[in-house]
Amino acid sequence: MIYMKRILKIQSLLRRRKLGALLISQPHNRRYISGYTAADHDIGESSGVLLIPADGYPLLLTDSRFTIQAEKEAENFKVLLYRKGLPALLKELLPDLGITSLAFESHYMLHSMAEKLKTMLGVIDVTLYPVVDIVEKMRLIKNEEEIKALKRSVLLNEKVFLECYKNLSGSETEIDIALAIEAAMRRYGAESPSFETIVATGERSALPHAVPGNVVIQKNASLMIDMGLILDGYCSDMTRTFVPGKADKKFITIHRLVRKAQLAGIAAVRAGVSAASVDKAARTVIADGGYKDHFGHALGHGVGLAVHEAPGLSSRNRKHLKSGMIITVEPGIYLPGWGGVRLENMVVVREDGCEVLNEDTTWLDI
Repeated sequence: MIYMKRILKIQSLLRRRKLGALLISQPHNRRYISGYTAADHDIGESSGVLLIPADGYPLLLTDSRFTIQAEKEAENFKVLLYRKGLPALLKELLPDLGITSLAFESHYMLHSMAEKLKTMLGVIDVTLYPVVDIVEKMRLIKNEEEIKALKRSVLLNEKVFLECYKNLSGSETEIDIALAIEAAMRRYGAESPSFETIVATGERSALPHAVPGNVVIQKNASLMIDMGLILDGYCSDMTRTFVPGKADKKFITIHRLVRKAQLAGIAAVRAGVSAASVDKAARTVIADGGYKDHFGHALGHGVGLAVHEAPGLSSRNRKHLKSGMIITVEPGIYLPGWGGVRLENMVVVREDGCEVLNEDTTWLDI
């Protein structure tokens, strides 16, 4: 079973580092290793942690709100409840397990919790070791089952977009469209949006992360929709920019340039090339078109259980892409006072190129 393989991989790494156990608190990492899907409302309120000893049976530590769910979903884990909080349970548990060194996800755990653990565990001579990206590095490369799950998420996202696109009447506000999109996601079986839907009309489409407002959609002006959903745990992310009504020559020219840049970026993707070189391939097209100063963000990012994860496609990332990574390719041009155009698809890195997961792409070529 896939979860057991992941557990064994972590245990092997712990033994190599001479660490007694790893405490996993980051929700996506927790789900990746155990199958436990409960969410955290915020970083200060946890639905549980995984305790994986270098040797022995893995544990899921949670409270009574999540007992039934934990026992059902985390089949490879023994579920234990903490009634007086996590530090108190660990103080009792670790000596019984013979654990004297405990690694924790320092990039996620609150400093206040880490200090509380340090104080509590110091009493029993357990040393805390901060670690980063142990599980994240495992999540970088998707297996074929994960790729299929991501493909299903992408296709459902496209289905929702097309339904809402066809139902546009011209009288909606940005908020109306965002709500219709997110309602359709739920109706078709998505767990939730993978991020807050972006809908921006006219001049507001020059804001890459515009928040939908009570603004009526402008006819004959740019309309940007950036949307994604979570299906069976895996995220999708897609941006479409179009004109309700008749597009003028300027929009067509900019849209075609952005599409050309996107295709150049996609053509540059393959295992072994640097993330920076892919970013450059798309960015050069936009610069040559005269809009160098109007494409300010990175070309893309990884997608998986989280909608934003490694690798980042930016000029600063010199790391090489590997087969099985899933990334977005999303160039854009943003002109204050006029609007913006961004186009975004998801691709799988392969040894000899890449596979575009989106199927609804032909209408982008205006």
